[in-house]
Amino acid sequence: MKKLIIILGTVGVSFSAIFVRSSSAPSMVLVFYRVLFATLMLLPFIIIYFRKEILGLNIKSILLPVISGVFLGLHFTMYFESLSYTSIASSLILVDTEVFFVAAAMIVLMKEKISSKAWIGIIATFLGSVIVAVADIGSGSNMLLGDLMAFSGAAFMAVYTLLGKQCRKVMSTTVYTFLVYSSASITLVILTLIKGISLTGYENKNYYIAFGLAALCTLCGHSIYSWGLKYEKASFISTAKLLEPIFASVLGLIIFIEIPSGLVVLGGAIVIGGVYYYSRNSESTKPANMQKKISKSETR
Repeated sequence: MKKLIIILGTVGVSFSAIFVRSSSAPSMVLVFYRVLFATLMLLPFIIIYFRKEILGLNIKSILLPVISGVFLGLHFTMYFESLSYTSIASSLILVDTEVFFVAAAMIVLMKEKISSKAWIGIIATFLGSVIVAVADIGSGSNMLLGDLMAFSGAAFMAVYTLLGKQCRKVMSTTVYTFLVYSSASITLVILTLIKGISLTGYENKNYYIAFGLAALCTLCGHSIYSWGLKYEKASFISTAKLLEPIFASVLGLIIFIEIPSGLVVLGGAIVIGGVYYYSRNSESTKPANMQKKISKSETR
């Protein structure tokens, strides 16, 4: 059930590209209002239900989610900017390489071993997403720049995911996401000041779009990922995100009457199969010394 909820969170996140395509404001402006509105939506819950928890946090406890929020803000900025230069599918597939950054970090930093079967699921899911991207490649301008932005967005997202995994061990979803979105808001203010971009003076529809991004894509998407980090491996969260190109293609069909090609359908089937296979084989293998300790304890 938890895995299903996380996948449903990916449905919420998949509306992101649809909203961005309908906007006319600079991407940084959309990102700022997205995380600002999400922060304001959580504020009443913090005051009423989580005041004691947040007041009990020390500086060290606050620092990690604040850093996590900086990387989330950078991820959103790079992803939204990439959509101005390359196609939605190409951007999504490069952003979704996050799963490999996360898997590498789990192996190198956390000393976890991902099983061979789990790797098969990850690779199959990624290859399916590549097929989706290939089906749409070439529709953007200055694609190399857009691809580099999307790839950097993947690295930023991986750091956000890994930090979130640590924070969620000792912090509730609401408090963690409130701190993250607050930090991301401040990050975006700084970025817009550096770029000389105004945060006001745009068509009203852009603020409605930002509200939709906050409610559907952030609170019903990224917040679900944050919730799931306490119960599932970070690599599963990252792998589930690989479903986004598929859901985005379906939404494009429904909303913009964009009929997916046969390659998109094929890639989508592979992605779904890969996520399912990974979810069935996602138990990481313990390090050898840990396995020995377990074996000894079982024989006592």
